Amino acid sequence: MTRRTIVLCVLAAAMCPAGAAADAAAAKESPRKAARGAEAEKGEKMARTVYDFTVRDARGRDYPLSALRGRVTLIVNVASNCGFTPQYEGLEALYKKYAGRGFTVLGFPCNQFGGQEPGTDEAIQKFCSLNYGVTFPVMGKIEVNGKGADPLYAHLKAEAPGVLGSEAIKWNFTKFLVDRDGRVIGRYAPRTEPAGIAPDIEKALGPGKR
Repeated sequence: MTRRTIVLCVLAAAMCPAGAAADAAAAKESPRKAARGAEAEKGEKMARTVYDFTVRDARGRDYPLSALRGRVTLIVNVASNCGFTPQYEGLEALYKKYAGRGFTVLGFPCNQFGGQEPGTDEAIQKFCSLNYGVTFPVMGKIEVNGKGADPLYAHLKAEAPGVLGSEAIKWNFTKFLVDRDGRVIGRYAPRTEPAGIAPDIEKALGPGKR
């Protein structure tokens, strides 16, 4: 064996442990990076609020819910030909009573339950105004269940599941209460009258003029 060959062998032997150590360190670092990425993604999902969504108003225009930041909001899927339709009156009463303290109601017409909201967005607006004097915002028609469900409703249902953990909306006039930070803090069945939610609205609004 020549002197040159001996030198090369010695150098190779010296480099192998260092390379193996580097590979081992990289292998340990990769899971850490992956874990940090997963934690960041999880944190991002957990931090999501109602304010991160944009819906469509009755004229088809984008309505960013971030415009409601700092307000307490009651979100309701509504219908014009339902046994619970008279709840519009109670919802309007809540809106008028608490609007000055930072409260609003958002109505979302939906035709998924018994076909009880078949009209156009324009017809729905006229119905609400003429029959119940509604002044709170009633948005464009959406779907709240199934593959076509609006992303906002997918979020609401995940944040506040119903009885036995079921996320699906059961019928018209299911209600979700959202606090000033955009977090869902309550879900109420269709049979729950708007007036019955007043204590929770008071609590969410906090101290202030009554």
